[in-house]
Amino acid sequence: MKVKLSSLILAAVLGLSGATFSANALADEGKMVGPVTKITMAADGKSATAILKDAKSGEAATLTITDTLTLDKFKDKRIVEGDEIRARWEKDGKNTSKSFKKTAGC
Repeated sequence: MKVKLSSLILAAVLGLSGATFSANALADEGKMVGPVTKITMAADGKSATAILKDAKSGEAATLTITDTLTLDKFKDKRIVEGDEIRARWEKDGKNTSKSFKKTAGC
């Protein structure tokens, strides 16, 4: 009986701590769907900044892109200003992009 009770209490504590951690992790992420208004590549080509305008609210967000796949799409002109993008980023002061994709594919 004591073992079952301790196991139940331990499971409840772990479940609550896991839920608290997950809520904090999700709070630090931004999401947006909208057109790219400006793309600026860094001189070394290892990063870029893109300004997206939210399709719903009209707010602008400046994102820092460092992943090579997206940078190659900028260089090849597969993603250009005016394209509609679905983006996710970390709200870490620099808005580092986690995902930057066209809504129609690519």
